[in-house]
Amino acid sequence: MDYLLESDFSLPVAGEIRYGHVVEHRNNEILVDIGAKSEGLITNREVDSLDEKTRAILAVGSKIPVYVVDPEDEAGNTILSYVKAAAQQDWLDAENLLETQDVYETVIVGYNRGGVLVKLGHLRGFVPNSQLQPSRQTAVTRDADQQPSFQKLVGKKIFLKVIEANRERNRLILSEKAAAQEIRDARRGELFDSIQEGDICEGHVVNLADFGAFIDIGGIEGLVHLSELSWKRINSPAEKLSVGENVNVYVLKVDQARQRLALSLKRLEPDPWTLIKDTYREGQLATATVTKLTKFGAFARLHDEYELEGLIHISELSDEHINHPREVLKPAQEVTVRIIRIDPDQRQLGLSIKQVASADYLEADLEMINSV
Repeated sequence: MDYLLESDFSLPVAGEIRYGHVVEHRNNEILVDIGAKSEGLITNREVDSLDEKTRAILAVGSKIPVYVVDPEDEAGNTILSYVKAAAQQDWLDAENLLETQDVYETVIVGYNRGGVLVKLGHLRGFVPNSQLQPSRQTAVTRDADQQPSFQKLVGKKIFLKVIEANRERNRLILSEKAAAQEIRDARRGELFDSIQEGDICEGHVVNLADFGAFIDIGGIEGLVHLSELSWKRINSPAEKLSVGENVNVYVLKVDQARQRLALSLKRLEPDPWTLIKDTYREGQLATATVTKLTKFGAFARLHDEYELEGLIHISELSDEHINHPREVLKPAQEVTVRIIRIDPDQRQLGLSIKQVASADYLEADLEMINSV
C-alpha cells in the first residue's frame, strides 16, 4: 500500500478517457501503458473488428486515446477500448461541426429505405433521402416493392453538413442539400475571382424573362439582356433560346461588388455593321418593312440575314409635301426603298422611297437587272 501511495500511478475509473502508449501486440490483443500499476488491455474481440487503417494507428510506440471499460475484470486486467475513445472524440467533432456548420467530406458506406449511411470518424451517420441532392435521385433504383435502393451510391464521395448530433440518443443526422449551397457559394466566389471581361464561357439556359435570358456558367448565373441576344431585333428571348439549351457566351461585364455578370450571345457572331459594305452599296434598291413612324420619318427593316434597320427621313418619303409619315405609310407595310447613305461607324442607314424611281439611278438599276 505504501508503494502505491508513493508511486505516480493513478487508478483508472470506468468511463474515463486516458492517453497511453502502445507497448505490445500479443495474442491478437494490444497492451497499452496508461500510467496505472499495470498495462491496460484492448481485447482481441475489438482488435478483430478493426480495419487496416485503424490497426496502423495502434502500432507499437504510438500514443493513443483509450476508454476505460472496466478498471479490473475477473482476471485482474484493465479493459480498454480505442474505438469507444475515438467515438467520444468523434462526437466532439460532430458537435463542433454542428456548431460551426462547416462542410464535411466523406463517402457513402451503406443505405436503407430511408436514405444513406456515412462515416464521421468511427461514428455512423444518416443522410435522409430528403436531404440528398436531387441529382442523387437519378441514381436511385427501385426494388420489387418499388422502394428506393441506393446501392449505386455506395462508395461515392459526398459533402455534408451536420444538422443533428445527439450523443445520448446516438443520433447523427447530416444533409447534402445544406452543404451544397455553401459549396456553390464557394465555387461562385472562386469563379468571380477568375473570370474576366472578354472571356468566352460554356453554359446552359436556366431561365427566360421578358428582358433577357439567365445563363449558368458553372455556378454563376449571368444575364444576357434582350439587346445582346442577337444582332437581329427580337421581341422575346424565346425566339432565340430555350431553357436547358447549352450555349457559349461572351462576358461583357463583371461586377464584383454586386456579384453580377453581363453576358452576350451576339458578340460571338460577326457584327453586321462591319460587313455592311460587302452586302450593300449606296444607290441599291431593297425591300423593307416599316417598323415605326415618328414626326421626322419612318424606320424600316431590310429583308436580309440580320434585318438591319434604317431611317426614311420625312423628306425622302414623297415628292409631295407631307406633314406626318402616317399620311403615306403605316406600320408593318412592305415597301421598296433605295439605300442613299451607309455609315458603319454611326451604325446608320439612310433610306428613301422618293428616290426609288429617280432617273439619277437609272443606269445603276439597269446594270443590276442585267447582272441578275
